[in-house]
Amino acid sequence: MKATAVSNGKATKAQWESAGLHGLSREDLLGAYRTMVLSRRIDDKEIQLKNQSLIFFQISGAGHEAVLVAAGMVLKPGHDWFYPYYRDRALCLALGVTPFEMFLSAVAAKDDPSSGGRQMPSHWGHKRLNIVSQSSPTGTQCLQAVGCAEAGRLYEQVTAIAGREHRFRRDEVTYVSIGEGTSSEGEFWESLNSACIGQLPVVYLIEDNGYAISVPVEVQTAGGDISKLVSSFPGLYVQSIDGTDFLASYRAVADAVAYARERQGPSLIHARVIRPYSHSLSDDEKLYKTADERSSEAKRDPIIRMAALLTAQGVAEDELAAIVTDVDREINEAAERAVQSPKPAPDTATLYVYSPDVDPSSSAFETAPAPEGKPDTMVAAINRTLKDEMGRDPRIVAFGEDVADCSRETSLDQIPGKGGVFKVTHGLQRTYGGTRVFNTPLAEANIVGRAIGMATRGLKPVVEIQFFDYIWPAMMQIRNELSMMRYRSNNEFAAPVVIRTPIGGYLRGGAPYHSQSGESIFAHCPGLRIVFPSNAQDAAGLLRTAIRCDDPVMFLEHKHLYRQTYNKGEYTGPDYMVPFGKSAMRRDGTDAVVITWGALVQRSLLATQQAEKDGVSVMVIDLRTILPYDWDGIVRAVTKTNRVIIAHEDQLTCGFGAELAARIADELFEHLDAPVRRVAAIDTPVAYCPDLEEVILPQAGNVLKAIRDIAAY
Repeated sequence: MKATAVSNGKATKAQWESAGLHGLSREDLLGAYRTMVLSRRIDDKEIQLKNQSLIFFQISGAGHEAVLVAAGMVLKPGHDWFYPYYRDRALCLALGVTPFEMFLSAVAAKDDPSSGGRQMPSHWGHKRLNIVSQSSPTGTQCLQAVGCAEAGRLYEQVTAIAGREHRFRRDEVTYVSIGEGTSSEGEFWESLNSACIGQLPVVYLIEDNGYAISVPVEVQTAGGDISKLVSSFPGLYVQSIDGTDFLASYRAVADAVAYARERQGPSLIHARVIRPYSHSLSDDEKLYKTADERSSEAKRDPIIRMAALLTAQGVAEDELAAIVTDVDREINEAAERAVQSPKPAPDTATLYVYSPDVDPSSSAFETAPAPEGKPDTMVAAINRTLKDEMGRDPRIVAFGEDVADCSRETSLDQIPGKGGVFKVTHGLQRTYGGTRVFNTPLAEANIVGRAIGMATRGLKPVVEIQFFDYIWPAMMQIRNELSMMRYRSNNEFAAPVVIRTPIGGYLRGGAPYHSQSGESIFAHCPGLRIVFPSNAQDAAGLLRTAIRCDDPVMFLEHKHLYRQTYNKGEYTGPDYMVPFGKSAMRRDGTDAVVITWGALVQRSLLATQQAEKDGVSVMVIDLRTILPYDWDGIVRAVTKTNRVIIAHEDQLTCGFGAELAARIADELFEHLDAPVRRVAAIDTPVAYCPDLEEVILPQAGNVLKAIRDIAAY
């Protein structure tokens, strides 16, 4: 439509609709333009504030505004779910995040709705709008978005969940965005695979500005075109567009969202945008972009193109100028208010590492056992606890590699069922169905990432990593996502996932990759709980506590202890719980104490029995949980015996015993009559040959020697 067809700068509704504007009114387009300008001007204001040392970091969404505003207009805040990345300022504005709230984040104010001043600005989070707290690692949000979409489906299908009708919408979709550089991350591809397998309503937006900081797209992506690479995924609706063109963006997003809302499967929009500013204020794009390239990008500026579209439709230039003036006024007022806003008080620094409401070390989690039946193995105790807890709480879902009895449920009546490589989950699928108990692809980050997405929506995933030795692909999800979700979101979001995993050696043929320990590494993850039972009854009680608490828990199950006879126990009933941070005295003594856990408990008991014959009375303390650990119990034991041995299966160097030894030496030095001695594996991998394994892993004889040495000191 030409400007001459417009009366007083305004077109009729019919004229606007006939102009190929996809049914958008004049007010819609002017509103979109205002939001685009608002986003750019906030970037500019933040750069000014950074130069004035009033904020501490800035990263812009400049050049991405057109497709992001279009997405915000199509999607529904508080209805759909959002996993945006740091360029998505314009999307968040369109969804309802205010400029003032964005500036609160930039200045690290205590009332910042995304993190309370704990996370960098432009790492979006907003509980009311369903924008899930985002972190800095690129691509981790993709798997969580898949889990979020799965959560909606689970709420729809598991009708026993109380209040489920308020937890999902039947036509909801989950939005997730990344830059083209992040499409190099394996977790992006894992998420696409799972989204397509499940035909999940996930809408991917890849904002391709041509650069991952300084690395151009042709170095990141084979062929330089991610949409071509993903086009063969079954059921994935793919569109490749000019993301600086608002109308093309709006049509593409509307089609992609409609495809997902209609439950046809996931969709992906590859939007080619520009990045007219440097990656962040720590970067200078002039170091790697030529002047000609920067000039060419400037011609595609989405705000300039949007202004041209509006003037072509008859909007007067002074009306556009008035919008810019109004935006600047709003931004200046919001920034001034934010700069004056109070910062978090120093005494809040430790808040929300763990749940402020549910303390798994409290007496609420100390219940009396109700033993029944004959003594049984640790495997049986864990299996029965899982069955009881899944019956008690329909929000619990169990998944991982091989955990189901049989993925092809029509075959269940013909086969005995798998139920895990150690049979720990055997029968769960038969009891609770494939909706709640299911197998996953062989991808550990996939398991944990999806679990996080489910947990943030109120489900209770109890997942299995098949062997501790293979947990490392999930380390990014565990360390930077799972353990930090509550803290970084200022308690707005939490991910109380239970990760079960077999750990440890003492198995003939385990070799380097089926015999690892490494609990000390995860003890360095604030926000995570770590449990390490040594017998069947503790395994049942501690697992129940892990499931019922509100924090993420790593539940370590020693493979060697699964079916031993010496650690069997009667099942302790469906309500038996053992509180975290409370050790168990396995043997009393007066001359020394062995502090231990896991498979070293029994070996330490054997050593202390021999020491007793030598006239040395040795106490054995089973720590049971690593985070938290029972410091009060350690203090009592040390002050009574005055001599300490710490025995664990993990390697000596930087094993968790080093932390305990350091604290004992620091705080209990005056009670010690001898140096603290550690007994642990030597600093090598665990070898396949049984003779070598015997030497590498600590044995009862090693503990006995330490006892004799300390007793004689």
